[in-house]
Amino acid sequence: MTTRRSLLAAACGTCAAALTGCAGYGPGRSAATAPLPPTSAATVPDPAAAPTSTSIPVADALAAAAAVPVGGGLVLADLDLVVTQPVEGEFAAFSATCTHQGCAVTEVVDGQIVCPCHGSTFSITDGAPTAGPAEQPLPPRAVSLQGGRIVLA
Repeated sequence: MTTRRSLLAAACGTCAAALTGCAGYGPGRSAATAPLPPTSAATVPDPAAAPTSTSIPVADALAAAAAVPVGGGLVLADLDLVVTQPVEGEFAAFSATCTHQGCAVTEVVDGQIVCPCHGSTFSITDGAPTAGPAEQPLPPRAVSLQGGRIVLA
């Protein structure tokens, strides 16, 4: 027969286990916004060699240029990057970590990079904040277009 005492002890143990699982995430942090580990090591190309469309391994490309819509962008969450194309043929890239409280930006809508945590939005042209509580721009990353692929410069 189960006593009230044993039932309460089991319930407390279950709650303690659940809270332990959540302990790694503080205020403003969650499993969805926790920093991601690096996915691969960077390769250093020979600076003397002129790049061609066949000399850039697909694995080193951030994205195909055709995958980034004009006036929009593409969030590469696993690389903590947002790649944008403000006008046709002009590409930019920024950190995908919001400068307000470190949440991951999740999408590009109507020409704005959007952080879902507190509503900050950023310009696809220069990463400057356009709305919300963020006051600092998204840090830029230099990119170039090589053989129809966007690569880190």
